Amino acid sequence: MFHDTKAFSGFSVDDIPAAKEFYGTTLGIDVGEENGMLQLRIAGGNPVLVYPKENHVPAEYTVLNFPVGDIEATARELVARGIAFEKYGDTQDELGIHRGGGPLIAWFKDPAGNVLSIIQE
Repeated sequence: MFHDTKAFSGFSVDDIPAAKEFYGTTLGIDVGEENGMLQLRIAGGNPVLVYPKENHVPAEYTVLNFPVGDIEATARELVARGIAFEKYGDTQDELGIHRGGGPLIAWFKDPAGNVLSIIQE
């Protein structure tokens, strides 16, 4: 039924200008804005919709995963841009990279508290 549909995902934030600054400037994503909402134009896929929600509650799961070729170099670059990585137990190294089995991954939050990650390809 939907095999030809261009589906897209989306998530809410509580401050569109702060989200635009974060995704556009801090992360370097191409960000469009229309009708009070943002479109994150991430390479290789359809846009991700970021919409305002007055009673926004941050997602309790990872809303975006960014595959990277060198997670350590990417983590250092993000720290230099002001990103603080989240700690979820004792399997993460000093950079915040999870090394307890599975893929190498590190989590951080956007200004609205939504969880994002970088993950080693």
